[in-house]
Amino acid sequence: MLKPFLIICASVVLAQPIGAAAQEAVDHAAMDHGAMEHALPAQLGPREAGQSAFAAIQEIVALLRADPATDWGKVDIESLRQHLIDMDNVTLRADVTATELPTGARFAVSSLDPAVQGSIRRMVLAHAATMQGVEGWRFEATQTATGADLAVLATAAEAAQIRGLGFIGVMTVGVHHQGHHLALASGVADPHSHEP
Repeated sequence: MLKPFLIICASVVLAQPIGAAAQEAVDHAAMDHGAMEHALPAQLGPREAGQSAFAAIQEIVALLRADPATDWGKVDIESLRQHLIDMDNVTLRADVTATELPTGARFAVSSLDPAVQGSIRRMVLAHAATMQGVEGWRFEATQTATGADLAVLATAAEAAQIRGLGFIGVMTVGVHHQGHHLALASGVADPHSHEP
């Protein structure tokens, strides 16, 4: 007698989360997301945009919309999106081989994927041109059949830092990406100025 009663009780308990989840999905579908933005104080509401490239674009769009001097005839958010694709390809999909040099390192950055090869060339050649002399470092970038080579040279004392940073660490040095993103989206920068 007790066994059927326990089965019924277990079924009711197990069914609760499923019912609650289903109700939550219905509630979410019916939500007025615009009203939600005003329902909670900013410090209590969600802050993450959910995806880093989307968040970077959202940040730039907010800056452009807040600036009354924005020339909407020049704005080019698609150029920024293409640049973020290049950044993603180079950060996550490129193969890197490092060679130690007496005053730094040489990074052979490559891929078998032609799309990633293009991203590597655009990013590495542009970075070398933009960062030349910053931190007192010398950048030598050359295009290769499968991507690009980047030599980063400094003093013997700084060589360990360059090697420790590795290719992607070196690419982050100097807070210039944010300004570049705004310039691209504003139509001020030529996104293909360093494209081979």
